[in-house]
Amino acid sequence: MKPQQYYLAQANIVYMRAPLSDPLMKGFVDRLQTINELADNSPGFVWRLQDEATGNSTGVRAYPDEHILFNLSVWESVEDLSNYVYRSEHAVVMRDGRQWFKKADSPTLVLWWIQSGQLPTINETKERLEYLRQHGATPYAFSFKKPFPAPSH
Repeated sequence: MKPQQYYLAQANIVYMRAPLSDPLMKGFVDRLQTINELADNSPGFVWRLQDEATGNSTGVRAYPDEHILFNLSVWESVEDLSNYVYRSEHAVVMRDGRQWFKKADSPTLVLWWIQSGQLPTINETKERLEYLRQHGATPYAFSFKKPFPAPSH
């Protein structure tokens, strides 16, 4: 089997309705460890951003607004990520998302290909999400609705 040259980077942000410590967010907070463990054990999972204190990314401040949660992960393929997002317990939890998160007016999820052995950075992620918002889906930054294949070189 040929070694994989590219992996899929995924990032998304959500706008919380209240701080994580607020009782409104309890249902989300209570499920967070389970959802992260599910990702860690899902086929095609490679890596996810996490802080040392919590083992998740809730302590990572990618934006000045403390109500923005930032998630960043790497997967072997769009299909593997899609299966985790839409065909696992993750989908069940996210159906309740409206009670915890505000609806966004612009894309909050971005996908792009990275070379094997590299990890995406927060600044790169913010740049790609902004690019997707400004230009729509391209091989540089895309979404599930309009995915692009991994580079062939």
